[in-house]
Amino acid sequence: MWLALAFLSAFFLGCYDVNKKMSVQNNAVIPVLFLNTFFCTLFFLPLFLLSRFVPDLVAGSIFYVPAIDAETHFYIVLKSALVLSSWIFSYFAIKHLPLTISGPINATRPVMTLLGALLIFGERLNLYQWIGVLLTIISVFLLSATGRKEGINFRRNKWIIFMFLAAALGAASGLYDKFLMQRFSSTSVQFWYNFYQFLMMAIVLIVLWYPRRGKSTPFKWKWNILLVSFFLTLADFVYFYALTDPEAMISIVSMVRRSSVVVSFIGGVLFFHEKNLKGKAIDLALIIIGMFFLYLGTK
Repeated sequence: MWLALAFLSAFFLGCYDVNKKMSVQNNAVIPVLFLNTFFCTLFFLPLFLLSRFVPDLVAGSIFYVPAIDAETHFYIVLKSALVLSSWIFSYFAIKHLPLTISGPINATRPVMTLLGALLIFGERLNLYQWIGVLLTIISVFLLSATGRKEGINFRRNKWIIFMFLAAALGAASGLYDKFLMQRFSSTSVQFWYNFYQFLMMAIVLIVLWYPRRGKSTPFKWKWNILLVSFFLTLADFVYFYALTDPEAMISIVSMVRRSSVVVSFIGGVLFFHEKNLKGKAIDLALIIIGMFFLYLGTK
């Protein structure tokens, strides 16, 4: 079940990536990210209110948001800061990079998560799973060669560096997720980490962006901003629930979720008419084959 939930989360993540690219294209990044955190909190608010005022309606279900103590809030604040840092790097990178480049780079996140899972949680991979990981690593090197055809130097391009930093912080967040999901309610973690991100982004918006808004890209409302929050909320809800399974392997869940690159790749072709698709398609094919081997490794 946890593997099927990981694939479902990957689909929602792909939709999230496509709408994220649309929302920040020729738009101010900070207010877009602020609104994303606001809407994510708003989407979860009804479950929080039901759990507080009509608990019998949702008690015992995955929609129940139990109360948490001060120590748990501290752990979730750390989670919020980690995710938000990753998002800030990611949003700026996606704004300036083709989706068919940024998506596959983000797909390298599970390799970083794997190293952490092996060292921290003692997870062990079988032969099929190792093949899947190696294919993903190879795809990164091929993607670097493809990017040079578009004038993107992987070593010197600031936005490439931003994308890799976002992936690294996301990998650290993934490892932390397993720690959180095995100890606390997944719905409580999701509601409160969205809420704390909203507060953090409100400070960033007011202190850093608003006073200098006239000197940067102007903000304009796009309905994709709302869709970003909608698909992210669904993706995280399914993902967190998958990690509540004691048998769930974070190294595999993280890898499967990166198959979202398939959806984002298709979005880059259909909506943004991106170039050099042949080489990128080979990179994408390697990632898909890698996902298949990961699936075989869990049978």
